[in-house]
Amino acid sequence: MATSFPKFETLDFPRPTRESLDQAYAAISEALDAGDLPHALTLFDAQRRSYESWSALVELRFSQDTRNADHVEARDYADQLTPYAINLETQVKRRLLERREETAHHLDDHVLALWDADITTFDGRIESMLADESRLSAEYTALLASAEIPFRGERYNLSGLEPFQQDPDRATRHEAEIARWGFYEEHGAQLDRIFADLVKLRTEMARTLGFESYIELGYRRMRRTDYTAQDVARFRERIAAHVTPLVQALLQRRQFEMGWESLKSWDEALVDPKGNPGPAGDYDLMIVRAREMFTRLDDTGEMAAFFSEMVEKNYLDLKNRPGKAGGGFCTSFSTQGTPFIFANFNGTHGDIGVFTHEMGHAFQNWKSRELPSIDTLWPTMEAAEIHSMGLEFLTWPEIDLLVEEGAGERYRRLHLIESLSFLPYGACVDHFQHEIYAKPDMSPEERHATWQRLEQHYLPWRDWDDLAYPAKGGRWQAQRHIYCSPFYYIDYTLALCVALQIWLIAQVDAPRALELYRGLCEAGGNQAFSALVRNAGLTVPFEDDALAEIVDEAEQMLMM
Repeated sequence: MATSFPKFETLDFPRPTRESLDQAYAAISEALDAGDLPHALTLFDAQRRSYESWSALVELRFSQDTRNADHVEARDYADQLTPYAINLETQVKRRLLERREETAHHLDDHVLALWDADITTFDGRIESMLADESRLSAEYTALLASAEIPFRGERYNLSGLEPFQQDPDRATRHEAEIARWGFYEEHGAQLDRIFADLVKLRTEMARTLGFESYIELGYRRMRRTDYTAQDVARFRERIAAHVTPLVQALLQRRQFEMGWESLKSWDEALVDPKGNPGPAGDYDLMIVRAREMFTRLDDTGEMAAFFSEMVEKNYLDLKNRPGKAGGGFCTSFSTQGTPFIFANFNGTHGDIGVFTHEMGHAFQNWKSRELPSIDTLWPTMEAAEIHSMGLEFLTWPEIDLLVEEGAGERYRRLHLIESLSFLPYGACVDHFQHEIYAKPDMSPEERHATWQRLEQHYLPWRDWDDLAYPAKGGRWQAQRHIYCSPFYYIDYTLALCVALQIWLIAQVDAPRALELYRGLCEAGGNQAFSALVRNAGLTVPFEDDALAEIVDEAEQMLMM
């Protein structure tokens, strides 16, 4: 496998200015004025790749160290400049769509449909609002990254506290949750204020652009071209009807096995009665084992070679440390065709899940790197999450290499249970956002009450007991997507519904499942979500029976 990964440390994209952007877009306009559409499209694509690569590196460096003054300054600068760049980009898209018949000779209908959505999401009148939105999102990220939570004589960030939240000792879990939610309660007023400002801002943007609420604008910003909010609402209710009862039954069984009089919220993270299986070892061992895992999984050698290149050229940042933003993600630099994985290993089984998840994103982005348009390098997000969640399941046959000795089967069971348990939570997050943006003038107390009500609908087993802050509806404030990526969450549940179909195929024909997956990765974002799923021979989640076989098979496996 030939690759062209430069050393990550050598990446240095030119810092754009308004003047440099004006010059670049003037050249595109000149080509359009001259009737040279192919040249204009080439310049347009190259300019967008250049800007997005620079922007991705700025965001990554900020996430790597939210305390670094230079990184904060660069992030603030990008927040101010990006709306200006979007304005110029949107103007070109409008011009190209005005010449749709001619443009269609060079770009497929899917890209044009994406642009149809894009041009409705921006106007010069909201330029400053977009900058304010980015600033508020950064404030939320920095606030959570600043956490130094006292616990048993030490201080931990939020990722560092997670191992205690899964500890086999029930009192330890309870104490860790008290410490965790103490942080959110301490900063509750600030979190409420940030979110209230974001909701007000997004609603103002939507109304400025002619939408009744932010919901429609949010869907267009997510570039959803093949389904509606009504389709999503029906899908959420199928989760509540079919998956919630199964998860509740699994939790009741766990309560019985553990001998608990009642199930508390701090018990849910302990999935395995023997203790959740952890990683096989430290970071260095995990990297060696991962290379061997990919070698065994893919006899073409492609996955192992790709992973080796990422390691050797330093396209991984997986270790937790103070000041680092929480969570995990995969970004990319489209001028190079290279992805980058960011995560926070903390010694729990979550390290395995986030690694395989983000590797799925990275492999897809690399496989589709030579697609001709920047608009197709990544699919829309619900399709992108198929690749990440799909690889989580496809690694099952060799996952023993990443799990502590003798715990492979326990890990597979835990992974399936957590995947199913995620579906009702994901639906709850999405439903909450729809209600919030449908009634943007809610008070903070009304927002908390809304979460509390929806939590009881989708997760009726949840008992917060003496954890007063989440008990009154504060759990949602720990979900970064709600603040920073509105409406980006149902994507995980839609993708999981497809990834579980790949899991079913892999149970009987692992080579076929891997090749199906490889084909999905190669397709990148060259079609909308539903078309990508159907062309892979899988069932679109919005169809009535999409969950039925998955739930039935999982129930047989887990309840036997």
